[in-house]
Amino acid sequence: MRSALTRLGAAVAVAALLTSCSGGNDDGGAEEAKGLAAAEVCGGFAKDGAAATALKAVLGSERFEDDLSKPDKALAGLRDDAAAPWDDSYRPQAVRYCGLRPVEGGPKDLKIEVGAVGKGPYLGSKLAPKVTSYTSGLEAFTSSGLGSVYFSCRLKAPAHEIVVETTIWGPAGVPETDLEQRTRLITLANAAARQVSKELGCEKDGLATGVPSPTANPTS
Repeated sequence: MRSALTRLGAAVAVAALLTSCSGGNDDGGAEEAKGLAAAEVCGGFAKDGAAATALKAVLGSERFEDDLSKPDKALAGLRDDAAAPWDDSYRPQAVRYCGLRPVEGGPKDLKIEVGAVGKGPYLGSKLAPKVTSYTSGLEAFTSSGLGSVYFSCRLKAPAHEIVVETTIWGPAGVPETDLEQRTRLITLANAAARQVSKELGCEKDGLATGVPSPTANPTS
């Protein structure tokens, strides 16, 4: 009888040891983080501090889910545009470089497209009073919902120089008086433009680092 009790006690002890080694009850363990961190989205364009902070503020989240991003297709399209002969009938197509939503869901979303465009200027007199302009690339400007950064890029021969437009759409419903939102959007558009320029191997793109500096009052 004593031998049986001894064996039973040993079995209970072994079971308790195995349970403790495996972490015990799953409910007490740390839940695996869902979604992507800012540094992981769309090729890592938002990995620096300024862009990561802007992305979190725009979408109101620390983690994100991808929304039909096609960075490789976008870059391939720009390379094709740089190699193609341009004429009056040539119409390059912009491609969604990055699409994001907060992992918690909700109506907020962010979209960044890139595409080759013709020579500027790009900011017309009617639009100028409604946006803030910034020092980056050839031209950079944004409202509280939509912004663009333009930069020149020359790839290796036989490719020719092109102008790349990086366009960002932020969440709807942000008041146009929210100047901080404008700064966030241009920071993200500029960061994406810098990433695209780096991937393409562009030289002397003139793009700002970090947060671009404003050059005009939105009501001027």
